[in-house]
Amino acid sequence: MTDRLAGLAFFVLAAGYVWLSAGYTAGFGDPLGPAIFPRVIGIPAILLGLTLIIWPAHNAEWAGSAGLARQAAAMAILIGYAQLLEPAGFVPTTFGAVLGLGLLMGAPVLPGLATAGIAAPGLYLLFDRLMGLPLPLLGTWFG
Repeated sequence: MTDRLAGLAFFVLAAGYVWLSAGYTAGFGDPLGPAIFPRVIGIPAILLGLTLIIWPAHNAEWAGSAGLARQAAAMAILIGYAQLLEPAGFVPTTFGAVLGLGLLMGAPVLPGLATAGIAAPGLYLLFDRLMGLPLPLLGTWFG
């Protein structure tokens, strides 16, 4: 029953995500439009939700207290990431989020620091410089 409930929730969220993306409009010269990314993510998520509803695994168990605490910590990191992105900037916030999530998943400290140290500036270069999506390198806290 757990998988079916999770599948239903996933299906509803993904279907809403795809439905809301239908209202996105593009400027001239963009053949795919801005709705393509939500659809590329949403349609497979809809299929995953349906798969969990139709073919649930029968050995699923609810997470124990330690698992629920890790899930709550991950949600807190992601909410903090969204809240701190503008004031702290992309690179410091992404560094903290990658490191925090890595440590939460059991990564050793030094590899976690190395991964965050490579991922944060690397993602900034990818999105801001190569893809042209403007991101705040350092936020308002840093001048």
